[in-house]
Amino acid sequence: MMNTATELFDGAQQWLFELIVQPLFFNLGLSGIIEDAYDGTMWLLIGVLQIILIVVVFGALQRLRPVEPVVDRQQIRIDILYTLIHRLGLFRLVLFFSIQPVWDMLFGQASLHGISTFHIDQLWPGVTDIAWVSLIIYILIFDLVDYFYHRAQHRFSWLWSLHAVHHSQRQMTMWSDNRNHLLDSVLRSTVFVLVAKMIGVPPGQFVLIVVLTQLVESYSHANIRMSFGKIGERLLVSPKFHRYHHSIEYNESTAGPARGHNFAVLFPVWDILFGTASYNTGYAKTGIHDQEPEGGSRDYGRSFLSQQWLGLKRMLGSKTAGF
Repeated sequence: MMNTATELFDGAQQWLFELIVQPLFFNLGLSGIIEDAYDGTMWLLIGVLQIILIVVVFGALQRLRPVEPVVDRQQIRIDILYTLIHRLGLFRLVLFFSIQPVWDMLFGQASLHGISTFHIDQLWPGVTDIAWVSLIIYILIFDLVDYFYHRAQHRFSWLWSLHAVHHSQRQMTMWSDNRNHLLDSVLRSTVFVLVAKMIGVPPGQFVLIVVLTQLVESYSHANIRMSFGKIGERLLVSPKFHRYHHSIEYNESTAGPARGHNFAVLFPVWDILFGTASYNTGYAKTGIHDQEPEGGSRDYGRSFLSQQWLGLKRMLGSKTAGF
C-alpha cells in the first residue's frame, strides 16, 4: 500500500515537472537550478495534499464540533492566504534563494577544513540507524528546539513583535497555524535548517518531519472542541491544549517567567518538564490582551500587507529583553 502511494506521488511529481515546471524554468533561463525545481515540485504537491486533508478532515471536524461560531470570515481568508504562501512552495522559494545557499556555503567550507557534522543515526550502529528509530529521534530533537525557540519568541521583545502577528488572530481556525510574519518564518526556518545540517538529517526524513509537524500544527489551531483526555493531553498537543497558549486571558507582558503557557508544538512533555504546562483551562477566547479596549486597542492590521508592515514597525521600535 505504501509503495503504491509512493509510486503514485512520484509519478504525479514527474508529470507536473515535465509538463509545467521544467519548460517554465528553461524559458526563464533558469536551467542551472532545474534539479532544485524538481524538489520544489515535490513541495508543491505535498502542500496540495496537505490542503486537501485540512479541508476535508479538519474542516469536517470544525463544522461538527466548533468551539465558537465563525464571525470574522475576512480574517480567516487572510489566514488562508498565509497557508497558500507557506504550503504551496512560495515560501520555500524564498528560503531557496536566501537561506539555503548560505548554509551550503558555510557547511561546505567547514567540510573543506575537516570539520564534519554529527550524524545522530550513527550514534548506536544497528539501532539508531534503523529508519523509524532515527526518525523518532529527529522528531524529538526538532520538537525540543521548537519548544525553546517558541519560548524565545515570547521572551525577547523584538521576536515577539513579529510573532504577535500569529497571536493577533481572534478567530482561530485550521488555517491559523501559518499566520506568521514572513521574517519570523524565515528566522525560524533558518534555525531548523541549521539544526538539520548539524545532526545530519537525511533529506527524505526532513521532509517527513516538516509535513507531520505542519499537519499537527494545523489541527492544534483548529476551531475544534476536542481534547485527547487526561492521558492523551499529555502525549500530543491538542486543540484544547494549544488554544490556551493563544488565550487573551493572560497578559503577555506579565505572564510569569515563561510569558505564557503550552508552548509545545507536538509533545506537551516539554511544557510539563519545564513548568509551562497548563491544563483544566477550558476553551479560552484568543488574541492579545492589548487588542482589548482596556489594553489599549492596539492595531495589528486587518490585511496581509498591514500585518507585515506593522510587525516590522513593532520590531524596529522594540527593546530586547533577557531570557
